[in-house]
Amino acid sequence: MQRVKSLPSSWQRQRTILLVTPLVVAADQLSKLWVRHSLLTGESLPSEGVLRLTHVRNEGIIFGISANQTLSLVLPIVVVVAALLFYFYYAPGKSGLMKVALGLLVGGSLGNLIDRLRFGYVTDFIDLRLWGNFHWPAFNLADSAIVIGAILLAYSVLRLEKSPKPS
Repeated sequence: MQRVKSLPSSWQRQRTILLVTPLVVAADQLSKLWVRHSLLTGESLPSEGVLRLTHVRNEGIIFGISANQTLSLVLPIVVVVAALLFYFYYAPGKSGLMKVALGLLVGGSLGNLIDRLRFGYVTDFIDLRLWGNFHWPAFNLADSAIVIGAILLAYSVLRLEKSPKPS
């Protein structure tokens, strides 16, 4: 009986980004599906408090900033392509943290792009009421993944630049 070979080494090196990306997309899409089927647009759960789940249709770009449909579709694609180019230039053989960061960026961008293509808007639902009537613009898991991914990527790059150069 022949032994089944493991994934080729090039796939082994890519496994982190290949695991993180679909996990982010799946969590994002499942959470948005729940919100669309459980809450009416504008409805909040709970109705009061600092943290609410509020069904919002975001036709703009990040943080509800107005934008035309072309920019709303192109921006996530640019982020995905830039992250992948960055990955293939810097990440092979580099830190796992950088690979996780890029997986978060790609997964979050794809999650929001799926909404744009399917519905023409992005479903947002995480609603933070910070003080008084001021609240942070609603966001979703994909947005969170993008922000966390960008922070981790910046940290990884700064750490990489500070590491001693081989002599």
